[in-house]
Amino acid sequence: MLRASRRGRRLGRAAVLAALGGLFLAAEPAPRAQSSTANPYRATFGWEQLPEGRVLGTVSGVFPDPDGRHLWILDRCGANQCAGSDLDPILKFDLDGNLVDSFGAGLFGFPHGFFLDHEGFLWVTEGGAHGDARATPGERIGIGHQVLKLDQQGEVVMRLGEAGVWGDDEHHFNGPSGVVVAPSGDIWVADGHRGGNNRIVKFAGDGTFLLAIGGGVGSESKEAARFSDPHDIKMDSQGRVYVADRGNSRVQVFDSDGNLLHIWTHYGKPSGLFIDRDDILYAGDGLSGMVRQGPPDNWRSNLGWEKGIRIGDLKTEQAWVTHFVPQHDEDVGAGIEFLGVDFDGNIYAGEVSRRRLVRYVLHRPSELVGR
Repeated sequence: MLRASRRGRRLGRAAVLAALGGLFLAAEPAPRAQSSTANPYRATFGWEQLPEGRVLGTVSGVFPDPDGRHLWILDRCGANQCAGSDLDPILKFDLDGNLVDSFGAGLFGFPHGFFLDHEGFLWVTEGGAHGDARATPGERIGIGHQVLKLDQQGEVVMRLGEAGVWGDDEHHFNGPSGVVVAPSGDIWVADGHRGGNNRIVKFAGDGTFLLAIGGGVGSESKEAARFSDPHDIKMDSQGRVYVADRGNSRVQVFDSDGNLLHIWTHYGKPSGLFIDRDDILYAGDGLSGMVRQGPPDNWRSNLGWEKGIRIGDLKTEQAWVTHFVPQHDEDVGAGIEFLGVDFDGNIYAGEVSRRRLVRYVLHRPSELVGR
């Protein structure tokens, strides 16, 4: 019964997007994103119900539980930092927004990347690169620069990297920003939040180093298969690996052996990626159009593009953007970075500047009549 219900949800979402497809133009690489006038989502706030006095900080990851009844969220302990906090950063909600479980206090300084694998294990990266003020509090107490694997009771079952020690060899990271795990057990890590290693790394399921692409502090590059601030990493059902190469305003796509397949510039300046079970890609862009100068380059400048969420179908050859959800508040500053999607197609996105969760509810076709 549950399986049929999930399938119905997926078909329902696909049908909605297909029905709306005629309202949108595929996004060719251009200096302006799609018009924001035709948008199948409605922004809502206050979905999460937390204990009195507890608030969400920066949300840096969202994943639906395979049971179809719960949602996992990674939160930076009610602020933008967990070092020294006694709050749990890993939160489990039901779909009505009620908090049902939490854990992880004391494990992380600057939790950044988040992934729920096919076996139900939770993966969290420490995303502060050495020299970044966000990494310093964790380094002072001997944490950071690691990728942790946890079970759903909050027990750590694997660690990659050395706690509080940065580097760019086979055993160290420098601000790992994202992680994804293949059904085979292979582990891919985007290693290099801003100022970090600017590489992606592949490990076997037991943590054995297999390969690295790019790498090294100061190695920012616009060349193919090189990176500038690789901010997130995800995988589709075919095993292809997608990297949000944020500093270069592009998505780079690799096969499971690390061979480059595509470079896409039509997803704006992606900070966070999510790929659902139908191989629909959601890319959160909360930085386009913001001018910020500084080394290694003007990495936030993607002038002429709108902030928002771009959605594309990875089953098509070039995965052109078919739907665009604009940033609901243009004055938000740094907007959406990480995001997740439930089985009904609703998007949960964390805004950085305002440290809040926005739930974008998918309209049904009947609600769009006359629009």
